Amino acid sequence: MKFFLDTANVDDIKRYAQLGLVDGVTTNPTLVSKEGRDFETVVKEITTIVSGPVSAEVTGTTYEEMVAQAHDIAKWADNIVVKIPMTEAGLRAVKTLSEEGIKTNVTLIFSVAQGLLAAKAGATYISPFLGRLDDIGGSGIELVADLRDVLDNYGFKTEIIAASVRGADHVKQAALAGSDIATIPAKVFGKLWSHPLTDKGLASFAADWEAFQAQQK
Repeated sequence: MKFFLDTANVDDIKRYAQLGLVDGVTTNPTLVSKEGRDFETVVKEITTIVSGPVSAEVTGTTYEEMVAQAHDIAKWADNIVVKIPMTEAGLRAVKTLSEEGIKTNVTLIFSVAQGLLAAKAGATYISPFLGRLDDIGGSGIELVADLRDVLDNYGFKTEIIAASVRGADHVKQAALAGSDIATIPAKVFGKLWSHPLTDKGLASFAADWEAFQAQQK
């Protein structure tokens, strides 16, 4: 499974990209607004840090607005993916953009029907939101598993991005459910390699080494 960072914070992206584990980045208007910087400037900088896909979202709501914005955004870098909302206008925009060879990521997927429609429209990626679906009593992981079955059953090449990831267990379950990608907030990504038994083991090794060193004096 590929790991994307779900952030617009350049410092976090640089930090984790050094590990060789970041396959791409997803952003959205909320994440970019938190940085207090120009949208285009931030996205262009991110595309120079990671070579993989960088999703940048349109803010228009009509077909015409989305397509016009997508044409502009797609010119910013070769690894740009245009993020499009799951709406009727969005699906129409995805169809047009996919026919033009522009990669798209359909966001805010909460049902199999939505994911299937996006795939049929030509989406490169679809983003089911795990945490937000869990919040209303649904199962984000079940949605990922169902989408995996449907896409495989009909031979779609659309990739699944597990989004709205809340913790390490979401990453684990998304991988088991067959998600192609998990897009992970920086604060969650930084906890994936941590485990209390690892910390305990390291402390024990350090104590044993100090005791050994003392015996040598």
